[in-house]
Amino acid sequence: MNNFLQRTLSGLSFVVIVVGSILISPYTFAFVFVIITAWTVYEFHKLTNVQSQIEVSPILAVTGSVILFLTSFFFASGLLRYFIYFVYALYVVMVLILELYRKKENPLHNWAYFLLGQVCIALPFSLLNYILYIDKTYHPWLLIAMFATIWLYDTGAYLVGMAIGKHKMFERISPKKTWEGFAGGTLVALLVGYVCSIFITDISLVSWLFFAVIVVVFGTFGDLMESLMKRTVHVKDSGNVIPGHGGLLDRFDSMLMVAPAIFIYLTFLFR
Repeated sequence: MNNFLQRTLSGLSFVVIVVGSILISPYTFAFVFVIITAWTVYEFHKLTNVQSQIEVSPILAVTGSVILFLTSFFFASGLLRYFIYFVYALYVVMVLILELYRKKENPLHNWAYFLLGQVCIALPFSLLNYILYIDKTYHPWLLIAMFATIWLYDTGAYLVGMAIGKHKMFERISPKKTWEGFAGGTLVALLVGYVCSIFITDISLVSWLFFAVIVVVFGTFGDLMESLMKRTVHVKDSGNVIPGHGGLLDRFDSMLMVAPAIFIYLTFLFR
């Protein structure tokens, strides 16, 4: 019971911080999510660096993720023009050149894992800025709808899977996931899409339902990919920053695949 209460309270606090940062203003969103991005990239490299011959500098990787996120925020919001991306490009080149002087055992692995962290972790977080400013106007409810669909899909899948789940979905990677849980979570996500269509009428019901399907499909793959990574390095959680829930990488694993897919979908939808 104590563990359940701890998990519930920390989960609610997490939701309040994320949703509140988006609703209050673009700057609170940027402030909170630049911290989340940096910490998630740190957790990623903390996990991957346990492997032999991999010695990526977490400080360099985190700094790169912060530059990319802030660059995306300033460009998406219209505060600065595209030339701001040259700052990030020059930084990446500098990190790659710096490996010449670090004299590590396998610089090729360090290059690869540094870039992997930037592409798979920092980039999806940076794309959240473009979802918020999908048509150059601040749309907090679109991003909240995306997160709400992810969270409620996960909750529905967990509860249904625990209650009636029998058929394993991907036992080699995630033994607890079942097809029954997937179906239950999908129904919940579609219900979220229906509710969104009532309150945000600029987007049709069919488009919202398709939005929910994209979240379900790519969110599941994102979750499985992070599970595979943790199994590869033999850890249960990416960290313990959220009591009862693990690390930030554990909480945002689904989003890492959902954000690029939703950004592409909304780009075509708003055009």
